Amino acid sequence: MIPFDATGAFRPESEGSELRRLAVRGAGAAVSARAVNLLVQVGTTVVLARLVAPADFGVVAMVTTFSLLLVSFGLNGFTEAIMQCKEIEHYTASNLFWLNLAGGLVLSIAFAVSGALLSALFRNPLVAKAAVGMSLSIFISAASVIHLALLKRGMCFAATSANEVIARIAYGVVAILLAWRGWGYWALVAGYIAYALSLTIGAWWLCRWIPSLPRRTGRTGPLVRFAISVYGRFIVVYGSQNMDNLLVGWKFNAVALGFYKKAYDLFALSASQLVAPLHTVALAALSRLNAEPTRFRRYLIKSLGIVAFVGMAVGADLTLIGRDVVRFLLGPQWGEAGTIFAFFGPGIGIMLLNSTAGWIHLSIGKPERWLRWTIFEFAVTVLLFFLALRWGPKGIAVAWSASFWILTIPAFWYAGRPIGFGVSSLIAAVWRYTAASLLAGLTTAAIIRSTPLWGAPPDAKVALQAIVIISGLFLALYLGTVTMLHWGLAPLRQLGSLLRELAPGRTAAGPITELVSERGSA
Repeated sequence: MIPFDATGAFRPESEGSELRRLAVRGAGAAVSARAVNLLVQVGTTVVLARLVAPADFGVVAMVTTFSLLLVSFGLNGFTEAIMQCKEIEHYTASNLFWLNLAGGLVLSIAFAVSGALLSALFRNPLVAKAAVGMSLSIFISAASVIHLALLKRGMCFAATSANEVIARIAYGVVAILLAWRGWGYWALVAGYIAYALSLTIGAWWLCRWIPSLPRRTGRTGPLVRFAISVYGRFIVVYGSQNMDNLLVGWKFNAVALGFYKKAYDLFALSASQLVAPLHTVALAALSRLNAEPTRFRRYLIKSLGIVAFVGMAVGADLTLIGRDVVRFLLGPQWGEAGTIFAFFGPGIGIMLLNSTAGWIHLSIGKPERWLRWTIFEFAVTVLLFFLALRWGPKGIAVAWSASFWILTIPAFWYAGRPIGFGVSSLIAAVWRYTAASLLAGLTTAAIIRSTPLWGAPPDAKVALQAIVIISGLFLALYLGTVTMLHWGLAPLRQLGSLLRELAPGRTAAGPITELVSERGSA
């Protein structure tokens, strides 16, 4: 993509039917890429879990608890600012590029210097060395942020998704080869650097744009302030999502953190694979409906119904089979991670719903409200962590699940106030799926407890059998209960319509991609 014409104006602007077509194709590309990413990520994890010790994973987790926050500087902020603003031109984008690159350089140097402090905090000398290596990924990533944001503004989601898949493959290849050679935690560090380098090279190749020298445009300041609000909110969210790593690593040791981090990664993977692919597309689409409150609310409710339908099922099923999944994928030496994950499972479905509240804040141009809410959410979550720390990693997992159940309804109440989206609309959209997952999960557990599959020995073959049988039984009960509560097959038809539309070449209106359609249903 060449983002700017000879006058410096942004070229790939789309409206109406063209916007809808690009959003449909973008949603399909994002979901497809996430599926490939999932396969690559799971495959890489399966191999690395057998080549790298839990303690080495723990050392890297101690470092990435802080480094990934700095890697996201600009990526969470300037991306949303460029996508949300009405106009963007060459010189303003250039200003943002140099500001972001300078910030990345400063943060990279500061992180390398701070390695000794992190080593003292975690009482592990290997942390300082890993921090120096990881600091390179911060600066490399900063060079890709504005190019990727321009690609997303131009609705080039297929290109950015493919670029991310290639970067994920680069991480896997480098990390596995070095781990096989016995590099230990350095193999994981090198993998992160390879990921950042691949992503940056791909961004520059896809977006054929060379930034000019900085100059005053009068538009840079508002975009920077918008980005600061978004990144400020990201810092708070990141803090709440990584305070658990900090507490487990500080209170216990690298081995305990290694087990806990693998359980948390499986917990967070569900959100990144189910909701994250739709986040950018939903934001781009809803931002164009923020002047039509009625259509905005209608399409939002449909979207929440789809997220709840899938999310509640995934959460309940993984609660039942989580220990077997970890045993099958990572091996019996990771059994403790499977036990910890069982306490994460009940929070997966509600976590997915909670993450979509941000669609409202950003699409109506209210990042400061999102930031205020996130600060409150952070305070509540951290309080739960401290209360649960006495029970170890399992207690932290319970605190995570509880936090989402406590905060989701207030989150939507606060987000929906400017557009009149009430809590009753949220509950009406999701309660049947919540009830169905609870009933089906409890019934499945009651049946399976009387069979040898419950608490089976740590054997991969038995674990796979348990996964297939338990998931099949749960899915049958869940779909039957959903059908009964809806007095028909409407949810299945709606999900099927969405899946068909996300497939390449399809253009029929569906629950998510209908967001940008020129026609709406009552």
